[in-house]
Amino acid sequence: MSESRYGPEFWRAIWANGGAAFTAGERGQLLATHWPELEVPPECKVLVPMSGKSPDLAWLASHKFEVVGVEISPIACEAFFAEHQIAADCTAVGAFMRWRGGGVTILQGDFFDLDGTYAAALDRGALVALPPQDRRRYARHLRSLLEPGGVLLLVTVEYDPMRRSGPPFPVFPDEIRQVFPGAVERSRRPLRRARWTAVGGADAVVWAMRV
Repeated sequence: MSESRYGPEFWRAIWANGGAAFTAGERGQLLATHWPELEVPPECKVLVPMSGKSPDLAWLASHKFEVVGVEISPIACEAFFAEHQIAADCTAVGAFMRWRGGGVTILQGDFFDLDGTYAAALDRGALVALPPQDRRRYARHLRSLLEPGGVLLLVTVEYDPMRRSGPPFPVFPDEIRQVFPGAVERSRRPLRRARWTAVGGADAVVWAMRV
């Protein structure tokens, strides 16, 4: 990953200090609303980059997808399986430690070391976790992991960058259309939380793209 201050060590420290990854949008409802529109066949491989301990992993597994999260922090990996009361096997596989159980695989390691192909990807907090200088590289690598015809469901957050510094970072439509050509905005809604009200408001924006 990038050598910027928001690289692997930053996120390992966040989890070690009790932090958690940001996930834009309403949990549960967003996938229930938007995922069926992508028409991803069950049992396909779905990638969740920088997944943290997101409950989206369990949601996708419960809907019969072969879900693969990628996460830098062993604390986050362990927390996902503990919170869902799943006994996980942990095995070294190439550059990753592979956690597996309950139909969910989480590859503990650097997203930029990942290879293979996936039918679909869900990004609920990865792009917005990266500063501007890292986002184009991330998007290029993510696109390379999607098989022809593969789809991406992406959630971003927009707010006044003069009022707050990330992460999560605001990512606006012009940049989305540059790094993910063909992406279409599906919805936007205000984030009604005190942290966002304090900086003048923010929107969660849902995008979809087919490669």
